[in-house]
Amino acid sequence: MHLVIISGRSGSGKSTALHQLEDEGYYCIDNLPVALLPALVQEASRPEFEHFRGAAVCIDARNAWRNLEDFSSIIEALPDTVTSEILFLDAQDSELIKRFSETRRKHPLSSERMPLAEAIERERQLLEPIASAAALVLDTSQMTIYELRDAIRQRLVGDLSGSMSILIQSFGFKRGVPTDADLVFDVRMLPNPHWVKELRLKNGLDEDVREFLEAQPLTGELFDSICQYLDRWLPHYQDSNRSYMTVAIGCTGGQHRSVYLAARLFRHYQQQFPQVHIRHRELQ
Repeated sequence: MHLVIISGRSGSGKSTALHQLEDEGYYCIDNLPVALLPALVQEASRPEFEHFRGAAVCIDARNAWRNLEDFSSIIEALPDTVTSEILFLDAQDSELIKRFSETRRKHPLSSERMPLAEAIERERQLLEPIASAAALVLDTSQMTIYELRDAIRQRLVGDLSGSMSILIQSFGFKRGVPTDADLVFDVRMLPNPHWVKELRLKNGLDEDVREFLEAQPLTGELFDSICQYLDRWLPHYQDSNRSYMTVAIGCTGGQHRSVYLAARLFRHYQQQFPQVHIRHRELQ
């Protein structure tokens, strides 16, 4: 039985993720008390549930805090027939505050004595046992609902062959390093097409930007160096039963150099790994 546990701070997109898994054929339950996980597994193992792809449950701070503290021991006690994956969704505090302000929804932990910002921080502390056990952590700060659904479909559902899912993501340092990045490569030492008037409004997917960067000797050297590192260590991550890996490529604005190199790496590793995905954060 395949069990997906979705958790994360309120406002990070847990409902969207759960709805996507429901569309993918999972039996889904929202706000399940952690203590009831063994009972759910037993129930979902019955023959009438065989047509489901698996079970997906959302567990969040609405659980009793003692249950959250016991999360690891409850997961470890599940039968060997259960293959579980934990997805943890999060976003920057400022983005979560913005989302609650825009929707005018009440945070589940907020009250007259606990303002929104304090509730968001308290929620992070309560969910730490789940976050630390998560195989896949997604930062949804700059994702639309559609991008999150695509990320769930590609990275979590994907092909269930057990191969490691790799995301190659370009980003701009001026907007911060992606919090879900496992490996970060800084490519700001390359000449910047931003300072070429004809290229400023284009991006690293455009042919003339590619030609500009490929004409720089450092570009090829840097690409080869990154490949040498990844060629050496990605297989070891996969051999250690790592399910997900995010390789982040960053430049100043996330428009030219990082986009070009991320796209080039994506093409290169498509031939070696069955599940390789790409995302250009600043181009979304």
